[in-house]
Formats: sequence, C-alpha cells, structure tokens
Amino acid sequence: MASLALQNVYNNFLPQFMPKTTRYDTHKKDELRNVYAAIMRQTKESPLFLPLSGDSVIEYAVNMKENARDLKNVIASLSNDDSISLLDKKTAFSTDESVATAKYIGNDNAVDPDAVPSFDLGVQKLAAKQTNLGSFIDDGPMSLEPDTYSFDIHIGDTDYEFQFNVEPGDTNREMEDKLARLINRSNIGVEVSVVSDNAGRSALKIDSVATGKPEGREDIFTVSDDSTSKRAGAVAYFGLGEVASKPQNAEFTLNGNPHSAYSNSFTIDKAYEVTLKGVSEEGEDTHIGLKPDVESLISNVESLVDGYNKFISKAYGYTETYGLSNKFRNEMRGIQNVYRNELDAIGLTFKENGELEIDDKYLRSAALEGDHNDTLRPITDFASEILLEAKKISLNPMNYTNRIVVEYKNPGHNFANPYITSMYSGMMFSSYM
Repeated sequence: MASLALQNVYNNFLPQFMPKTTRYDTHKKDELRNVYAAIMRQTKESPLFLPLSGDSVIEYAVNMKENARDLKNVIASLSNDDSISLLDKKTAFSTDESVATAKYIGNDNAVDPDAVPSFDLGVQKLAAKQTNLGSFIDDGPMSLEPDTYSFDIHIGDTDYEFQFNVEPGDTNREMEDKLARLINRSNIGVEVSVVSDNAGRSALKIDSVATGKPEGREDIFTVSDDSTSKRAGAVAYFGLGEVASKPQNAEFTLNGNPHSAYSNSFTIDKAYEVTLKGVSEEGEDTHIGLKPDVESLISNVESLVDGYNKFISKAYGYTETYGLSNKFRNEMRGIQNVYRNELDAIGLTFKENGELEIDDKYLRSAALEGDHNDTLRPITDFASEILLEAKKISLNPMNYTNRIVVEYKNPGHNFANPYITSMYSGMMFSSYM
C-alpha cells in the first residue's frame, strides 16, 4: 500500500519537474556507459572541496546544465551521427513560412538526393483543439452549499473524477483557481485557466492538449456530474460542460490532392516534417523542397552560430548574476583564441562579448570552393570543441562555481567515485544526462 501511495506521489510530481525533452535526449546503452565512464574519469582526480549552498548556487548550476543540454541538442540536430557531419546535413525550405514550415528528416546519405520529391501545399483549415468555456460569475461568495462535490472528465476511453470541498466563506474566484490547479496537476490531456471579462467576472476555460476530431466522436473530452460519486451541481454552477469551440482536423492539399490530419504537424513521404502555421490565400500554394547543397550548408552554419550565441549569452548572463567564478569565461576565451584566425578567414568573427557574427560574402565564397569540407573544417573542429565543453558542463555544473578547495588528491593513486558529482551538487542521474 505504501509503495502504491509513493508511486502516485511520484507520478503526480513528475510532469511538473521533468524538463522538456526532445528525440536527441534519448540514448543507446553504449552512450550511457560512456557518460558513466566520463564521470568516473572526471571524479578520480577531482579535489575535495566544501559544497556550496544557497538558491543562487542552485539556480546557477541548473541553468548552466540546461543551457549546455540545449547546445548539445542544436549540434545533434545538425548532425547525422556523432561525427558532427554539419556540412552534409540537408535543409528543407518553405516558400511561405507563415503558412507552413518544413524540416528534412530523410536519409542524408541517399544514393540520389535529387530524387527527393518537392511538394505544392495548400492549407484550407488548421487542426484545432476543443475549448470549453464556463459561465462568467462574480468573484464574491459561492452560492453552492458547503459540501463535498465531484465531477467527471471523460477523455479518450478513461473517466477521471475530481473531488473538492466547499467551505463556508469560499469565494467563486478562489474555487476557480483551486479547480484549475487540481485539474492541471492531474496531467490528463486538458489545460485549465481562469479568464476574466470586461465586467470583472471570471470563468474556467478548459482546452484539450490534443487537436483534431476523434474518429467516431464529436468531442475530445466531456465534463459531467450525472454519475459522479459525490454531490452533483458543480458542472452546472461553473458551466464546465459548455463547449465553446469544437475540435477539427487540418485540411490541406498536396500537389492538388486533398488530405486531412489530426495534428498541424505531420510527415510527408518520410522525407519532410511539416508544421502548418496558417491558411493559404485562395489559389496560392506554398512550395516545399530541399535547398541546394550550398544553401543547406550555409543554413546549417547559421543554425550552429545561432545556437552557440544563445549558449554564450545565457551562460555569461548566469555567470554575471552569480558573480563569483570566471572559470567558464576563461575556458571559452581559450577556445575562441584557438579558432579565432581560422574562423575569421571564412567569414566568422568573434565579437567582444564572445558571440559570433557571420560575413555572408566570405562564408559563401568559402562554401563555393572546390572542396568545402577542407575549407570549412575549422567550423566542424570548433563545433566539436564546444560540444566537449557542453558535455563537461552537463556532467558537473558545480565545477563552474566558486568552490572552496579543501585538499588536492595525490595524483595517480586514487579510486574513482562515480557519485562525487551528486555529492557536491545534489544532482543524481537525470532523465537527460
């Protein structure tokens, strides 16, 4: 029984605190073994130091770790594998990104890349979620009698019951806020907010997370208290069952042929990942295809520089706020000095704040040379170096705080302690390590 209770508590808090992950946060067994081995190597000769405490230290460590993860994911998204083949990653384009954006997800090593098809896309409708909008009521005392009430939300094939107590003196706004928190914490596929009108009244608004019309049904979810276990009346009082907008499927054409989808994001021929953004003008289609090799190459370099600049800007901001350690800044300055001249020669220049800016003329000239793999090699070498830096930060962000060293170990005569990172930072293995 205690085990079941613990599991319920864990499941309740997990969605709130687990960071948003991407497909680049999943790893094979050998990759996880490599992470473990890296922790062993890093901690074997690590000096003993006093653990620091305080909210600023915690915020700095977590932010640095998350910032490093974001950079790793940017580089992974531009790579076919761990070799960081940035220059060969193909890039899709859309002639009107206000209607649709496209990402190439096909095989970059295809025998005949020119055989990858292009499409004309016309969008008639976007996929929409369901919205229930409750009754607008004043913020004063509730007119529901004090008691225990409950109602059911039916979504998919499951019914979820929610119970709450009405006490003497409770106000409508307090109860709306309470119900919004109660439903949102359950993570069942709906999102609840409290909205206000011009008269100062408020209402509960329930949105489905999913879009599209379920097969064989009109609604994604329903709210009722017809067969609930406690006292009924809350659904009518708050107007929770009132559907303000029905869910709908996306409707679009590909090369003139009609199609539909439950979501605004879908794949085409296992080559493109398309995300619909708006409805097409009548008679106008958006063309989706692959950029030429040189354009793809330049687009990849721009994405790398953008990801690097965000990484540097955030990390320097965290360091300035924390204000006690220059370790990160010194390490990045060392990397920048190594690659400064080589990158400058192909159009990438370091600014005073450590960020990169691109001279399109020089970069395009380098990309058009006979063997751009050699010409632009400084970029891939630089990407490899900052990827190693990001991995170091991910393994032990506390290494970049102003630690108080107690004792240095005797070099070459130490045992590995795989938990030393968590001992000092309070971080155990996370879902995205």
